[in-house]
Formats: sequence, C-alpha cells, structure tokens
Amino acid sequence: MDIKELYQIYLRHPHIQTDTRKLKQGDIFVALKGPNFNGNDYAKTALDAGASYCIVDEETGFKDPRVIKVEDGLKALQDLALHHRQQFRIPFIAITGSNGKTTTKELVHAVLSSTYTTYTTIGNLNNHIGIPLTILSIRPDAEIAIIEMGANHQKEIAGYCVYALPTHGLITNCGKAHLEGFGGIEGVRKGKGELYDYLRAHKGTAFVNWDYDYLREMCRGIEHIVRYGSDARDEGLYVAGDVSNSDPFLSVGISKGCQQIKTIHTKLVGDYNLPNVLTAVAVGKFFQVPEDRIQAALEQYEATNSRSQLMQKGSNRVILDAYNANPNSMKAAIENFARMEGGRKVLILGAMMELGADSHAEHLKLVNLIRQYTWQEVVLVGADFADVADGYLHFNQTREAVDWFKQSGIENSLILLKGSRSMQMEKLLD
Repeated sequence: MDIKELYQIYLRHPHIQTDTRKLKQGDIFVALKGPNFNGNDYAKTALDAGASYCIVDEETGFKDPRVIKVEDGLKALQDLALHHRQQFRIPFIAITGSNGKTTTKELVHAVLSSTYTTYTTIGNLNNHIGIPLTILSIRPDAEIAIIEMGANHQKEIAGYCVYALPTHGLITNCGKAHLEGFGGIEGVRKGKGELYDYLRAHKGTAFVNWDYDYLREMCRGIEHIVRYGSDARDEGLYVAGDVSNSDPFLSVGISKGCQQIKTIHTKLVGDYNLPNVLTAVAVGKFFQVPEDRIQAALEQYEATNSRSQLMQKGSNRVILDAYNANPNSMKAAIENFARMEGGRKVLILGAMMELGADSHAEHLKLVNLIRQYTWQEVVLVGADFADVADGYLHFNQTREAVDWFKQSGIENSLILLKGSRSMQMEKLLD
C-alpha cells in the first residue's frame, strides 16, 4: 500500500495511537519496536480494543483485512506525517534548545491561540515518534502549528525537519545538556543549529535572542531574522524587555516594540524565564496578535508538569522544578532561589544526567556554587553527588530522601526541589 492510499485511510480515521493501553474506538494503531517491546505483538489486542486498522511491519500470525503490512512501521508513521504536513500552507514554528523549550512552546501557544486556531506539541512529545504524532494531530482548521523538537545527539533535528518542514523556528539556548550524546558544548550547538541550517536553506524565518552571542553567530546567513533581547539601546531589536521583579513571580518590563504593554506580571518563578517571555512577545507581535491579548495570555499562564511550580505544602512553600536539570538550568535556579526573600531556605537537588565524562566536574561546580550562599539545609540526591557532597546531607536514592524528608520536621520554609527527570524529585511531596 502506497502512502497516498494509507493517507486516505487516515483521513477516514484521523487518530493515531502507538500504545494499546491508550487506544480509543476507531484509532489507527501503528506497531513500533523498541529495546524492550515489539508493537507487532499487540496487533490483535489493538483490534480487539476497537482499532480501525493496524499498521504492522512483521507477520502477525492471523488474517484480518484491517491489518496493513508495511516495510517499516516507524518510517510509515513519519511518511504519513510528511504527507499530512504537505497539505498545509500555514506557519509551522519549530522550537528547540537546551533549556526552556517546553515552557517557551507553552507561552508561544498561549499567545498565538488567543488569536489563531493553533495546534502544538502535547506535553513533551518532541522526538522521532512524538513529532509525527503531533503533526498527525493537526486538523484542517489549523492556522498555525508549533512543533517542539528535543534531541540528545547530532542529526536528530535535521531528521525532524524533513517531515515537519518548519517555516519559522527558534533556539532557546545551547547549554550543557546531553553532553554525552552531543560530545561537548560545540556538539550541542551543531546539533541544535541544524534547525537554523534548515531555515537558512529554505528561506525560513528565525526568531533569535540577541542576548546570546553564540546564537548571533549560528544564525548568520538566514535571510529573515527577528531579533529580540534585553538591551533596549539596540536599534536592531524588534522587542526588548528586562526583569522588573522576580520574587516570587517574574514581572517583565517591556521597553521596546510594544505601545500598550508596559509590564507583564507572570505566574512564572525565576528570572531565568525572562527569555521565554520575550520570545512569546516577539512571536506574538510578529504574527500581529493584539498587545492586550499578548499580555493577558502571558499573565494567565500557569506552569504545570513540575516546571518551576510554586506551591504550598503545609507550612512550607515549595518550588518544584523537577522536570529536567543540567548545569545551566541548575545554576540559574540556585542563583534565583538565593535572591528570593525568606530566611529559612532548604535546597534539595537531584543529580544531573547524561553529562558523560563531564559529570564529576559539573556536580563539583554545583556544590561549590551552593557553598557561596547560606541555607537552612542542603540535601543532595543521586550517585553523581556521592564524591562531591563533602559535608552536605547525601542520599544515593530518591526513596532515601523521601524517608528523610518525612521525618525531617521542616516547617515554615521555602524549599527548592530540582533534579533530572529520572530522579523523580517530586516524590518528596507525595
């Protein structure tokens, strides 16, 4: 069956699922394979659960006209996504970066959806499976699409662009994330820069934070660049703004590019969210979203999914930032936390993953940073902290920290909980 025939089936049943546990009546089930599973084994289960069709790439052992055999299930999913993408003549905005890409995506979506029918990546479905699924979730009424692209090694972003075909794009930053896969910071820039490469080759538009010198260099040669940043004196900036307050929530003063917006009072914790807010303002202005809608969207947005959430737990205020962590985001979070009002501060940090050979040095740098401030308590969690904790309370496992926290008697304190996703630091609040 060629892709055009497969697409006609998709048009009749426009919901794709790769997990039988989440399957709904009428969905098309695509069998994918991974290190510990083979979706082909679940074809019968999918049909019994109500799948309209099953796309498989191995013999199933039973006959059914609803089973469609292809050479490669993943490639079929990506080819189907490309064919669907080619039906649209609307802006497709790709977002990548080491830190802040999901928050930026959510803020940009909040702004654009105030004016346009906007589709975006749900959660963090930002890989070789999630991006095709996101594209295939876009309905004919779409006016703008936002695609988040995650990567931990080179050539991934380039591969995503083949079927996402972005018309616009932005890189939030290039930091010390996934160093193991990228092979160092230059590898990170090369990998993330593949989005710029695509925009350069296809005459796309890049939104560039002009505060980052390396992004200025990386975007050279792109024909259409929208510049924004914090330096209002720079005449080349489309939008400029800076932090006016960040305790406990970030307020951003807009100094250039907006006639009506003076200050945006967000519900985001941390001045490290300034670039994310400025990005959303710049993108909104570019797509002619009225300024009052830009401001309202950004002021109403509340973080979820353990991303810089400020919450009350008993007598304690907790900043839960446990979705991800790398040296750059850790440093920003700790420095912001140190500046916040409150005498009783408790720092509970989980280890940073995927740093490869740099892991020991980066965890040591973090401990040295912590020593520059005064805390009521510091707790370090994870084996990567074992050799550098030096006097601070340390646990190898999160469950050990959970047990300690329950017995700690910590009250009337401000607590920062941050760590890599795999550390599951949010369990301390269960």
